Amino acid sequence: MGAAGSKLEKALGDQFPEGERYFGLENFGNTCYCNSVLQALYFCAPFREQLLEYYGNVFVRYYVDIVFALSSAYSTSPQLHSLAIILNSFPSRVIEQAKTKLFDDIVFVNSFDSILELHFSDSCALKWFTCTEKWRGKKELHISSQKKKTGVIAPKRFVQRLKKQNELFRSYMHQDAHEFLNFLLNELVDILEKEAQAVKSDPETSPPEKIANGPKHALANGVSKEPLVTWVHKNFQGILTNETRCLQCETVTARDETFFDLSLDIEQNSSITSCLKNFSSTETLNAEDKFFCDKCCSLQEAQKRMKIKKPPHILVIHLKRFKYIEQLGRYKKLSYRVVFPLELKLSNTVEDADIEYSLFAVVVHVGTGPNHGHYVSLVKSHNHWLFFDDENVEMIDESAVQTFFGSPQEYSSNTDHGYILFYESIGASNNKS
Repeated sequence: MGAAGSKLEKALGDQFPEGERYFGLENFGNTCYCNSVLQALYFCAPFREQLLEYYGNVFVRYYVDIVFALSSAYSTSPQLHSLAIILNSFPSRVIEQAKTKLFDDIVFVNSFDSILELHFSDSCALKWFTCTEKWRGKKELHISSQKKKTGVIAPKRFVQRLKKQNELFRSYMHQDAHEFLNFLLNELVDILEKEAQAVKSDPETSPPEKIANGPKHALANGVSKEPLVTWVHKNFQGILTNETRCLQCETVTARDETFFDLSLDIEQNSSITSCLKNFSSTETLNAEDKFFCDKCCSLQEAQKRMKIKKPPHILVIHLKRFKYIEQLGRYKKLSYRVVFPLELKLSNTVEDADIEYSLFAVVVHVGTGPNHGHYVSLVKSHNHWLFFDDENVEMIDESAVQTFFGSPQEYSSNTDHGYILFYESIGASNNKS
């Protein structure tokens, strides 16, 4: 377990949450961008629960399919009542082929020996799954019987597959945690949609839900369909409405678009609330930026604004701390002080109704520039705040969160700045991590 683990267990004492595990992640050479995001996602309670439930069902489906395939290929005795006996009755070569198929198709989280052992499948699809030698046929799997409560694991296979499938992350250069988060969520969506298509012919499978106002995709035969709703969408997806009002005829043109996170411009000594207001502020389109009004059939001056039509359950806010400076010919990190509250009211919605959120994770960029530095994460778990720095996990006071707001002056010794914020809608989950 190590001294760090012992220290954390000692700090929590009798308050150590039952069934919870706090593990650091080994760094394989500038993979802190990966570690920090994975920790934030892992402690997103509704996301973790739905992920484990989904792939628990996937495991059952794959396991049964393999058993029936083997059963049809080989004769079995009526006395063979259990799946284990049936499998053990087949030649070892056949069993190994079945196991290879199962574990090549499912990318898994080995959560009994480590909390987060992920990797990519050869089909370029990211899947998350919980696997254990102590499989008991449970519908939902989670970290529960691991003897160690703390420690360090090495997500080596995950990093190897990540680099194999996306050239962006192949080098040992400093990577962007926000780009990795986007890649991860979108890759998850892609594989879940492929899986849904693969089982759509199953008569026992209920028709999938559909995303309202989502973009339509054309099939080969020219018939369009709505994209599927996955548990990734249910947790992270929101809908924005882009409204443009022609100042000549007053016609309002609205266009909806979906998002997994909001990227906000930041200013010195500001707050998330003010950044959100600026995001939804009205912009006048004139001169060379005039708007083509379909009703006027000509270019007209117009007013444009962006509002949140449907807030997500998990609101991810990306602070745009890296800005391209034309005079310098390169990107520069903005160390601006931006206050992010523990409790956030989202008021910039179409319905003008306040939505309340609670902060549960922060990915922090440490350093003075965009091309070098380090990433750590702050996570709220069972009313305790924890600091994850690769292999190291420490308990911190809630008041320490504000030290990551940023610097009130441009030049400061403080280089630890909040970069990606994770808020959960209050009431979205009854079981907070």
